[in-house]
Amino acid sequence: MTGDSLFWADKYARQVIERVESEPALQKIAKKKGYICLDEKTPSGHIHIGSGRGWIIHDLVAKALRDLGVKGRFILSSDDIDPMDKPPAGLDSKKYEQYMGVPFYKIPSPESRYKSYADYYFRECTDKFEEFGIEAELESTGNWYERGDFNPTIKTALDNHEKIRSIYERIYKKTVASDKLPFNPICENCGKIGTTVAYEWNSDTEMLKYRCAPDIVKWAQGCGHDGEISPYDGNGKLPWKVEWAAKWPTVGVLFETAGKDHFTVGGSRTVAIAICDEVFDYTPPIPSSRKEIGGAYEFFNIGGKKMSTSKGEGVGFAEIAEKIPPKLLRYLLVRTRPHAALDFDPFGTNKLLLLAESYDKCERIYYGEEKADNDREEAHEKRVYELSNPGAVSTQILPQIPFGYASMVVQACNFDIDSAIDKLKQSEYIPEKLSKEGLGHLKERLEMAGSWVSHYAPDEYKFTLLDKLQKGLKIESAEKNAILNIVSKIDISSEKELEALIYETAKELGSPGNFFRTFYIVLLGKEKGPRLASFLKTLSQERVEKLTKYL
Repeated sequence: MTGDSLFWADKYARQVIERVESEPALQKIAKKKGYICLDEKTPSGHIHIGSGRGWIIHDLVAKALRDLGVKGRFILSSDDIDPMDKPPAGLDSKKYEQYMGVPFYKIPSPESRYKSYADYYFRECTDKFEEFGIEAELESTGNWYERGDFNPTIKTALDNHEKIRSIYERIYKKTVASDKLPFNPICENCGKIGTTVAYEWNSDTEMLKYRCAPDIVKWAQGCGHDGEISPYDGNGKLPWKVEWAAKWPTVGVLFETAGKDHFTVGGSRTVAIAICDEVFDYTPPIPSSRKEIGGAYEFFNIGGKKMSTSKGEGVGFAEIAEKIPPKLLRYLLVRTRPHAALDFDPFGTNKLLLLAESYDKCERIYYGEEKADNDREEAHEKRVYELSNPGAVSTQILPQIPFGYASMVVQACNFDIDSAIDKLKQSEYIPEKLSKEGLGHLKERLEMAGSWVSHYAPDEYKFTLLDKLQKGLKIESAEKNAILNIVSKIDISSEKELEALIYETAKELGSPGNFFRTFYIVLLGKEKGPRLASFLKTLSQERVEKLTKYL
């Protein structure tokens, strides 16, 4: 694909390479460190699924860079040196009151097997990355500070504090306190970082004076300590917008996007690119330039709910991985352009079923089992499939079971996956002998369908075959005989033959709608159900006859 027909991740990758080729300073960085795609997240609580969109985007751009022959790297940093500024959702707030204003990586973990509060919430998500196919190098912003990586940019920021203040005043059009320096020390006395104010910097001795103010913020109380420290080696951090700008030259970032809340005019990205350009003399990463913000990615909502990590709102990244197949979520995020808003609602809808059907079609196009409408669509679908399935892709298409049919079979077999596979073999829907890979693929689909029925499927997709007829059920003799005749043909008919018989019978009775309604009431106790011929073939004739013998 070329030009506008390029897949969005490939387009970003080419923009990165073109910029590097045009700037000698970036060429040196790329040669030394590779082509770094950075994302970052403050681990203030359960991290929502919306952050997963950013992780997938950066992972895909890094992969697209590697596909173009350069060393693409996705680095995800935990902004664990940020202070706790809200009581943690879902935890004992009284227990954590003492840590308000303390860096997250210095707060004890809710569970002892994790290094810190930050590590607990960060790893809750990153431990799922393999399931999502995300290939990331995991870092700690606090460690970067402690290691001294930020030391040069800290000095540059403090030496240019007046320039930084003028940037804020220019963008926000309001005065910034002249004695407030762009650095937040960690108080030597109480360990808090959210309550400190740096007010005097000596560029020659490289020492910084600060106070831990009792009332500078509403959510934490400083101890009143006055101190003087070196700002280096983890003794504090830069304020968020200055830190964002400083990360780019410190780490050597060539690509980093973010959600649209950061990309509003005059927002954090505007300030960061101005500081990056005017203070650090570094070209901000794609999709920004020294003068343009560039494009953000849109929000990813689940069931119409915008996500908030710190408030504990919405669906967590780790939580959703337990209920919606990571492979399908990755596919959803791969195929959707970052600039498009995404609201996926699996709760009580057939959205997951439709997503699975779309994935199956994409897979068939990739393997040449189905034709796309045109060459451009074919190339697009093949690229989507490649990026949705990182790692080695099977050399041939594995057996497919439509998601809706899989949900029907697994219910008919009482959610017993092995029984469902046996039933599929008996009906010759799948071959008797399957490769290990093919068997695993089928089990995954059946488990996926079973989980959907259990958690999200609308009632119309859920059913239980009755053990006995409903009390007071009255059926005309013509309908009764028709049902018994159809049931007697289940084992000796193919699905197509059975379907033809059902429709022919319904037509002969003169009221097809009434006949189908009656048949479903006999089987399920409700007026609607799955496709009748397919459903009957998933059941044994003997099993259905145990019910219909009472007609």
